[in-house]
Amino acid sequence: MAKPAHQVEQVTPVEGGFRRELGLFDSTMVVAGSMIGSGIFIVSAAMARELGSPGWLLVAWLVTGVLTVTAALSYGELAAMMPRAGGQYVYLRTAYSPLWGFLYGWTLFTVIQTGTIAAVGVAFARFLGILVPWVAEDRYLVPPIHLSTGYAVSLSTAQLVGAVLIAFLTWTNTRGLRYGKIVQNVFTTTKTGALIALIAAGIFIGRNADAVAANFGDLWAPRGFEPIAPGVSAITAFGIFVGLCVAQTGSLFSADAWNNITFTAGEVKNPRRDIPLSLAFGTMLVISLYLLANVAYLLTLPLEAIQQAPADRVATATVNAIAPGLGATIMAVAILISTFGCNNGLILAGARAYYAMACDGLFFRRAGTLNDARVPAWGLILQCVWAIVLVIPRTFDPATGQYGNLYGNLLDYIISAALLFYILTIAAVFRLRKTMPDVPRPYRTFGYPIVPALYIIAAAVILGVLLVYRASTTWPGFVIVLLGIPVFALLRGRGGR
Repeated sequence: MAKPAHQVEQVTPVEGGFRRELGLFDSTMVVAGSMIGSGIFIVSAAMARELGSPGWLLVAWLVTGVLTVTAALSYGELAAMMPRAGGQYVYLRTAYSPLWGFLYGWTLFTVIQTGTIAAVGVAFARFLGILVPWVAEDRYLVPPIHLSTGYAVSLSTAQLVGAVLIAFLTWTNTRGLRYGKIVQNVFTTTKTGALIALIAAGIFIGRNADAVAANFGDLWAPRGFEPIAPGVSAITAFGIFVGLCVAQTGSLFSADAWNNITFTAGEVKNPRRDIPLSLAFGTMLVISLYLLANVAYLLTLPLEAIQQAPADRVATATVNAIAPGLGATIMAVAILISTFGCNNGLILAGARAYYAMACDGLFFRRAGTLNDARVPAWGLILQCVWAIVLVIPRTFDPATGQYGNLYGNLLDYIISAALLFYILTIAAVFRLRKTMPDVPRPYRTFGYPIVPALYIIAAAVILGVLLVYRASTTWPGFVIVLLGIPVFALLRGRGGR
């Protein structure tokens, strides 16, 4: 049940046995490191095809930036008010009911966190394959075994490498927060530097007069776009509006996971101060770099080259334009560093949410215990096992004979559900101001009530557009969420409090 106000505000030096070892810099590295994966190097190609002009591509990223930073600033109030392990799960449980907290935690474990961990792990393997050809998605240790017309299971060398990466980072995190913190700080600093180097190279070295003239000489003229839906394309004002909303599935996903620091609130030294600050600093840093990266792409490549980048690898095409023949190798190394650090942050943080759920009797009981290193080892192990399970299934298209990855479909399905949970969490700022007015709030949401209200409205509009124009990948996400209701009833029936 939701905790009374006098319990919500309590913070102890050692929260439930956790050690408070994360300072402001560490916390900011968790935010930034969890956000920067491989998306920023790839998704701009699909966004450019949907929006059809350089100007609207930049606007789409600007919208993502405003939404992300606004959400982070709103979460800061909840984090300062309830600085406990579990973060967003705790906020939803306290503001609404244990059911809403569980549905978020259920979706986090089944798809959001574990699916992203699986995706980032295999992305690491794909780019390792550029340097080590033995690692490939079509080099099988266990060839595809078809379970039905559209699904199979297999074990390729790429899948194996992805699974080994997940297991290795899980093991390092079971040894204590200090190990996870060191990995996070080193790799986040390195990949942030690599992204800055890419931006600097694109702006100052790769600047191409023809690309500049084509892209910035006519920012808004549509070119090379793909229809968003039958009769809807970027050639009309309505089509641009729909395109901006649909494009957010790529850019918002690339900027997601900033909320992971809230899961580790029980291990932050000064959570009331440092979590709101790290949310603000981390999101602003990453969003600024994302916007500048797209400017670098547009200064180096004409929009058509961005739209048609091989395998959508825009960053690789950009580096190739600057240093012909070296783009694939340079970007492979950069993305290996980026995905390694990203997965470490995701693995570190996710288990803390399951810990909070287990303490409430809403997850496997062992996940609510800490090992001798004072970390939720069983939560880490369960997360690892399920993430690796998601690496194994493949989708199959009989028409083309091509194999995909099941976790990719699941992540497509869950983006809209994740957006719904963000809306509910930010709405919790309003609700708790009324239901718990006397609980200390060391940080209050910037621009309240206008700023959080604008986020809720904008996110709801995007969600509505996705329901209409991307229904096939939106409704399944809500079905996954609803499947948690009978599980919740079963757990409560067995004595979960």
